[in-house]
Amino acid sequence: MPAKKKAAYKRILLKLSGEALLGKQSSGVDPDVANFIAEEIKSVADLKVQICIVVGGGNIFRGLEASSKGMDRTSADYMGMLATVINSLALQSALEMRDIPTRVQSSIEMREIAEPFIQRRAIRHLDKGRIVIFAGGTGNPYFTTDTAASLRAMEINADVIMKATKVDGVYDSDPMKNKNAFMYEKISYIDVLTKNLKVMDATAISLCRDNNMPIVVFNMQKKGNIRRAICGEKIGTYVGE
Repeated sequence: MPAKKKAAYKRILLKLSGEALLGKQSSGVDPDVANFIAEEIKSVADLKVQICIVVGGGNIFRGLEASSKGMDRTSADYMGMLATVINSLALQSALEMRDIPTRVQSSIEMREIAEPFIQRRAIRHLDKGRIVIFAGGTGNPYFTTDTAASLRAMEINADVIMKATKVDGVYDSDPMKNKNAFMYEKISYIDVLTKNLKVMDATAISLCRDNNMPIVVFNMQKKGNIRRAICGEKIGTYVGE
C-alpha cells in the first residue's frame, strides 16, 4: 500500500466566499454545496490538521453593493456581517451531521447561536480537534471578510490562508472571459497589489505581507483539491514573498 500522505500544515484558515454556497440558486445557501464542502473537509480529518473557516455573505447580502445604491454604508455592512452568521450556521450544521465537532464564534455578540470571538478559546477548540468558524467579519463596517480572514489567521497563528475559489488559481485576467488567461504558480504580495489582481482586497493582502502569511488560492469545486492543498501538492497559486 502507498504511504499515507502527511499534512504540510498544522493549522490552516480556509476562506470561502458567500457565493460559493449559492450552487445553482440565485440566492441563499444550496444544501448540496454545503454538504459537498463538509464532505471535502471530512476527507482531511485523518490528517489531524487544525481547520478554521471564514465565510463571506455575498450570497445573501452585499453591503458595498447596497451602499452604492444609497443605503447607509455602516448599516449595509452590518447586514452583510449578519449574512455571514447565517452561512456559518449552515456550514456548522453540515459538518456536525458528519460528526465533525464545530464551533461558531461571532464578532457580533449573539450568545444564543454563537460564541463571542475569544482568541484563546478559539485556539483551545482547535487544539481539541474542533473546527472553528469565524462569523461576523471583523465586527466593524468598512472591512471585508477577506480582511477578517487575514486578521483571524494572524490571531490564531495559522500556517497558511487557503482561499477557495471557483477557478484554478490566480490569473492575469478573468479566465471565464479570456481563454488565454495566464495562471501564476507563484506570485508575490507586491505583484498582486501592483497588478491589481483580485485575490483578496488590498487591506487583506497588505496585512498578509506585513506578517508574512502565505496564501494558497485553489479551486474548491474540484473534489479532493482541499486535501491536495493541505498535503502541500503544487495546486493553484502560492502568494508569498
